[in-house]
Amino acid sequence: MNSARLAEGLHHQTAGFAEAVAGADPDTTVPTCPDWPLRVLVGHIGQAHRWAASIVRSGPSPVPDPVDADPGAPDKWADWLLEGAAELTEAALETKETPVWTFFGEQQATFWLRRMLHDTTIHHADAAFATGKPFVVAPEFAADAITEWLEMLSNPITAQLKPAFAELRGTGQTLRLDPGTGEGWLITRTPDGVRWAREEGDADVTLAGPLRDLLLVFTRRLPADRVTITGDRALAEHWLARTAA
Repeated sequence: MNSARLAEGLHHQTAGFAEAVAGADPDTTVPTCPDWPLRVLVGHIGQAHRWAASIVRSGPSPVPDPVDADPGAPDKWADWLLEGAAELTEAALETKETPVWTFFGEQQATFWLRRMLHDTTIHHADAAFATGKPFVVAPEFAADAITEWLEMLSNPITAQLKPAFAELRGTGQTLRLDPGTGEGWLITRTPDGVRWAREEGDADVTLAGPLRDLLLVFTRRLPADRVTITGDRALAEHWLARTAA
């Protein structure tokens, strides 16, 4: 997915997030982010976009605390959120192919466009569930969000950042995500960590459903019973219990 498409997706999801929180009580509890009221979730999105933009332009800086973010008055949230997304897009498109810092070593700035797109998408769902607004994500972005999450989970650095992910190691157990529209994801738990591929194949457990629901179950925004689970349900539950995004 090229920079322009990622930027388009980031703008669309940020606008959707802003619409989901419009007119809501800032102290509304966010059920899928149980330690955060809505104002902290809003602050996190705008803060994260600006933080990523600063990394692209100036290099690494400490991960900011969402509680410290100040999104301003609720009637200004939409402008503030869209300004942050625009700042990141501008920085990434200006940088082009120049390598920038990421958690996984130097990569092109599109890493941060993609990372913030998918982070915003999941938190758009959080906001929508908290306020009773609809949540929509295009299938291509839902699929790429699943792929990106698996790329991170399979990177050895991720287990160093969050040791609980080391519990995803196994002895060859397999999980399959099946969107019912062709190629899905085949995940293998090995002694060295998670391995995955976009391919067909049998698995010890299969989670099947629409891409939107697979993404939200996979990131623990929806309960597992929103998709069809076939095979070793305990294996699926073990995975989901250790992969909160």
